[in-house]
Amino acid sequence: MAKLQEDAMDGSQPINPYLSGNFAPVRSEDDFELKITGEIPKGLAGAYYRNGPNPQFEPRGQYHWFGGDGMIHGFFLEDGKARYRNRYVRTNKYVTEHAAGQALFGTFGNPLETDPSVMGQDSGVANTNIVWHAGKLLALEEGHMPTELDPLTLETRGYVQDYRDRTTAHPKLDPETGEMVWFGYSIGQMPFTRTVSYGVTDAAGKVVRRDDFEAPYSSMIHDFLVTRNHALFPVLPLTGDLERVMKGGPAYAWEPEKGAFVGVMRRDASVDTIRWFQTEPNYVFHPMNAWEEGDLIHADVMEYPQAPLFPNADGSRGQNAGARLVRWTFDLAGDSNAIKRTRLDDLDGEFPRFDERHAGLAYRHGWFAANTSRSGDVRFNAIAQVDVKTGKRSQYELPGSDAAGEPVFVPRSAAAPEGDGWVIATIYRGAEDRTDLAVFDAADVTAGPIGLAHVPRRVPFGFHGNWRGA
Repeated sequence: MAKLQEDAMDGSQPINPYLSGNFAPVRSEDDFELKITGEIPKGLAGAYYRNGPNPQFEPRGQYHWFGGDGMIHGFFLEDGKARYRNRYVRTNKYVTEHAAGQALFGTFGNPLETDPSVMGQDSGVANTNIVWHAGKLLALEEGHMPTELDPLTLETRGYVQDYRDRTTAHPKLDPETGEMVWFGYSIGQMPFTRTVSYGVTDAAGKVVRRDDFEAPYSSMIHDFLVTRNHALFPVLPLTGDLERVMKGGPAYAWEPEKGAFVGVMRRDASVDTIRWFQTEPNYVFHPMNAWEEGDLIHADVMEYPQAPLFPNADGSRGQNAGARLVRWTFDLAGDSNAIKRTRLDDLDGEFPRFDERHAGLAYRHGWFAANTSRSGDVRFNAIAQVDVKTGKRSQYELPGSDAAGEPVFVPRSAAAPEGDGWVIATIYRGAEDRTDLAVFDAADVTAGPIGLAHVPRRVPFGFHGNWRGA
């Protein structure tokens, strides 16, 4: 992966790669009717929303890609046509800095890089994910409550106060109950606590559960796993440490000596019943899916040997190896708390997605952004398709300097078989410095896009998106 900071060619000053190229922000808010090449299927009607970091001003201090202001990119598809609209999420941070005409908050709210005038104020950025649940469009990040947006105008409506404290950027939507299951980490008034919340929002959008428990240590728990009956909480050694920060060290850093744990709990049980399984140090930003098979729980995850994009605890540069698709198996009936790990694929990848009608259930088909030649780089040059039952994998490789975003599956209809539908993804066209929204036949991504909607400028590299049907 690209280094967090590199020296300029003449050695005069550091260059942050996450403020250049297609990582650099696009600060205009635009509305475009998009030219179409090929065909956007008429059955593909609705909106695709993509979230990502987009700092409105030159950041203060050591900018990290994860710390930019949230910007939503909306693609609205109907009758084979496409419209585009992008808007900043008007968080307290955005509004306060906009009024001041400059950046005031440090990355992750770092007090050493934050202007005294805003010390202690809300620094949420709402920049990581965006989901549609119970009639609400929610912009998410893992340090604050969900922010509601208007699904058509993308106007910011503000925090959903029912959540009371920080929540995850990666809730899970239960296809059988309609519930949204979620968690939050580093809960409390002080940063980098060991306290984790487990929560449930019912199908009507009401928060019906929020319980706290203590993790083995303070970890960046970016995502978790949910099956029909269980929730799994990965506590992996990308650690947060306030004392380290106050001494000028990194807010989050790799500490493999802390060990790697996954807490397993029945969804209908008390948090006091969590059973902690252990494995070798590794890091996972994103799982594909998890499900139960008798007393076994299987979880397919994109596993790194070491957390990328972050330094070691002493501030030295960390390793940036790529992630591979790995299956974790937990034996709930066994005496051992060891996690069995089985590699499913040998291609570097990230942003794994699947047919979410099978969330928490046995499944077969998955897709992810992949690197076929640039190992350890966040600029992905392929879209991969994998059959987790047979192990067969295929991919569509992009030409030249083009780069793919997260592939999102959209079913052809509510009753369509698993995997029958389309995969949509943004593709950055490096030679033209602009972006396309690409539509693939989900069953044959190797054939390339069946339709492209051309954005007349670029959409910066970002994180996650989701589909809302018409």
